[in-house]
Amino acid sequence: MNDQSKPASRFRWVVATLFFLAYMVAGADRANIGVVVPFIKQEYALSNTDIGALASLFYLTYAVVQIPAGYLFSRYGIRKFLTGSLILTSLSTLAIGFTSSVLQLKVARAVLGAAEGPINIGIVSIINRWFPAHEKGLATGIFMSSIKVAPAFVPPLCAVIVSLYGWREVFYLFAIPGFFIAALWWWLVKDDPSQSRHCTQQEVSYIQETPGASGPKRATESKGPSWIDTFIRSRDVQPLADNKTILRSWNVWACALGYFLLVGITYAIMTWIPTYLITVKHYSVMKMGMVAAAPWVGAIIGNLLGGWLSDRVFDKRRKPAMLITSFSTVVMMYVLLNSPSEPALLAGVFLLAGILLNIGYSTFLVYPMGLATKDKVPFAASIVNTGGSLGGAFAPFVVGLLLDTYNWDYVFGFLGLCSLLTFIVVLTMIEPRPSHPIASVEADQKPSAVAHVQA
Repeated sequence: MNDQSKPASRFRWVVATLFFLAYMVAGADRANIGVVVPFIKQEYALSNTDIGALASLFYLTYAVVQIPAGYLFSRYGIRKFLTGSLILTSLSTLAIGFTSSVLQLKVARAVLGAAEGPINIGIVSIINRWFPAHEKGLATGIFMSSIKVAPAFVPPLCAVIVSLYGWREVFYLFAIPGFFIAALWWWLVKDDPSQSRHCTQQEVSYIQETPGASGPKRATESKGPSWIDTFIRSRDVQPLADNKTILRSWNVWACALGYFLLVGITYAIMTWIPTYLITVKHYSVMKMGMVAAAPWVGAIIGNLLGGWLSDRVFDKRRKPAMLITSFSTVVMMYVLLNSPSEPALLAGVFLLAGILLNIGYSTFLVYPMGLATKDKVPFAASIVNTGGSLGGAFAPFVVGLLLDTYNWDYVFGFLGLCSLLTFIVVLTMIEPRPSHPIASVEADQKPSAVAHVQA
């Protein structure tokens, strides 16, 4: 039996399961700090500004390694580098539990940020290689929902661990799963599906969207009303094929700026909502743990819904989901200015906020896949993710400053303003509609009549 006559394998979804688990574990390792903040603050006598700075250290080192990681993944491959990052992430998490001073705590968080930094770009690169264009939005939605699964179970789990043992034991226990995920990644995931013994040639052809491959056939012309393409500035584009052109593209930098603002909102919520529930709503640790999980349950739903909408309803258009998220989040920040104190109602508000905030969240990382050639996606995505990482460093620190001087009304007003600016920035971007499949475009392709995207 030749390869073409074999049943199509679906090993790409095993790969999706593994990168979901890998990023979920990484997300848990970064999210647990938010839950233990009240206890660390008490032990070391820290101010809100000190806590904001501690949170920002992670995202600063996370941001610093993004572009170097994108370059190294493009040049040397993904498997070894990503496995090493997963191992170092677990070691750094373990080290936080053994710290005995504020300086050691800051250093450990900084190392954790540098260790986690390459994971995001590595997984984006794997998605670009392992999934056809019409599945990339859903695959990225699965990927980005994993980082939101962690904060959904971390607060109640951390609350139990702290109640039974102490805050240091949170980090001891959270360090363990990453070592197992790293071993599975090394064993099962190759850089390209064509290198995997678990992929049939039929699945490889399907992923590469070779004519005649099995799977749903797609129309050659875009579906959907023409007014949508006019509103989102849809254009036929020649994919960006070198680093210089990527660096000159406004669309890449606008996407990075929008992601800066959106990630800032997300990680400000991750860092500070547990403190908000304890100090403003006066919840117990256990009640806080349950309500603090609500926005992240919503985030899981939002990321998956957004990926499906982006791929299927909007026919691989990425901007509509971005615009929905940025506009609706402005509204939700206004709602939180007058949030209810009843735990069930407040959990419902946070759940809806999480859904709306994340409908377009994952599409910021899918967007570079439509701008750049296959081998240059890691570099373009690293610029976007650098913006997001800096936003994760910026917003939690600003929230700490606001809380030391003002109150939570100013915090929600600040986050609403960030979302409004995201909406404006996204409007300036084009919606790339490749003139031919991205996967077939080589880096050394000669310029054609279709202009490079530099808007």
